[in-house]
Amino acid sequence: MVNTFFIRNSIIILLSLFSINTLSAQKSLLTDIPNRYVSENKFLQKSPDNMIPRSFEECKAKLPQPEWEACPDAISAYWKAWEIAFSNLYTVEPGSGLISPYIDAAFNRHLFMWDSSFMVMFGRYGKNAFNFQQTLDNFYAKQHRDGFISREISQIDGSESFEKYDISSTGPNLLPWAEWEYYLMFGNKERLKDVFPALLAYYQWFRSNYSWPDGSYFSSGWGCGMDNQPRLQKGYSVDFSHGFMSWVDITIQQVFAGNILVEIAEIINRRDDVKDIIEENKFLRQYVRDKMWDEASAYYYDLYRDGTPNYVKSIAAYWSLLANIVPDDKLERFLEHLSNPMEFNRNHRPPTLSADHLGYEPDGGYWRGGVWAPTTYMLLKGLTNCKQDSLAYEIALNHYNNVIDVYNRTGTLWENYAPEKGFFPKQSRKDFVGWTGITPISILFEYIYGIHIQPEGNSVVWDVRLTDTFGVKNLPVGKGNFADFICHKRKRKTDKPDIRVKSDRDITLKLIWEGGSEIIYIKGTSL
Repeated sequence: MVNTFFIRNSIIILLSLFSINTLSAQKSLLTDIPNRYVSENKFLQKSPDNMIPRSFEECKAKLPQPEWEACPDAISAYWKAWEIAFSNLYTVEPGSGLISPYIDAAFNRHLFMWDSSFMVMFGRYGKNAFNFQQTLDNFYAKQHRDGFISREISQIDGSESFEKYDISSTGPNLLPWAEWEYYLMFGNKERLKDVFPALLAYYQWFRSNYSWPDGSYFSSGWGCGMDNQPRLQKGYSVDFSHGFMSWVDITIQQVFAGNILVEIAEIINRRDDVKDIIEENKFLRQYVRDKMWDEASAYYYDLYRDGTPNYVKSIAAYWSLLANIVPDDKLERFLEHLSNPMEFNRNHRPPTLSADHLGYEPDGGYWRGGVWAPTTYMLLKGLTNCKQDSLAYEIALNHYNNVIDVYNRTGTLWENYAPEKGFFPKQSRKDFVGWTGITPISILFEYIYGIHIQPEGNSVVWDVRLTDTFGVKNLPVGKGNFADFICHKRKRKTDKPDIRVKSDRDITLKLIWEGGSEIIYIKGTSL
């Protein structure tokens, strides 16, 4: 006699086991909401460029050639920066999904969104030797169909270091700034057309996933790039939690990125694609001014969940200068913090955390006061944007001299620097280029030498403040144009500089010195 009970239960058990195995093997559902601009992303279909980057020695003659008779250490540090940078150039690994040779962040064989955005900025000056800008192509090639781009991507196999909806998975949103700096220098509109869809899709993903109901934005220590700053309330991870906080830098950076996307849209005739950004930026600009500004202390702060400021004076607030957020009647008081010895005017300027904070560490403590090239450059560019040229020069010269001093003592460049005299950063990597290349290259040319290339290279502002003989040859000035700038020694800063300028094509030069200014028209190939 057949035992039907046994058979029935056996079948149920077998079916259950089959269902469990089937479910356990089932992949996660794909819940991405496709972004229509991703379909325009040309980098997703681009074949890998397997070009092997050339060595520093092979490329040295193609790089700008600085001169500074009174400061040979500056020239030595400049070439050291390029030497290390070229040692960090890589070709695409097969099967990684990357598409372009790139500069490595000198950290862990991963591409970092925030590091790369700054590295390509000093790379602008070496464009004739290596196309550093194409480093960014690898991020666009890894864009998800909903617009997401990971902040950290393995160079070996192309894997992403974070799950997409992790608080630390992406950011900061600085890719538009990096692309914009290249456009201002070289005027390549076709590049803007190519990158615009990817940048816009990423902006929209960021807005959908990193904003609070009140419109402000959030991130984490790792997500904002300033890993361990003491900005959150106790009980939250400074590295990996948003702390239910409205983050001042992330909110302002979205304004800054939005401003650039609107500018790009105007140039490439895609105004209809950014109407929502124009409206959001109006709101966010007012939000920062009304809610993140503290009138008593004249500073912009992160906001806790209940809307109260955290009263942590982070360098993050100075993104507001680049985003054109600070009203004229607030600017002077806001900038006073930079000259206050109890806050940001330390031996090495500017620390990333105000010295009057209990969490400030004299050796820098990584982002608890450490001086970093990217945030220093952000501040300097912001001061330039607000026409605070003398303050920018003062801070740039202090920072530059400190970096050169450490270079003289150690023979190399470092990831970050201690803000106090006699201290050396404990949490800092050596031979770091990496974004520290900004200081001996970009800051040297733009703030120590005072050479500012204007949009598309059609004109140059030369703000001469040194009295030594100095200059640079083979400096890229616009697309396919190179120029030499030489200034001879002066007795006084008020003396008109004796300059020699040679350019491949016609440019307009605005010469500025303490005693006056002059517009000079430079004919191509003329001296």
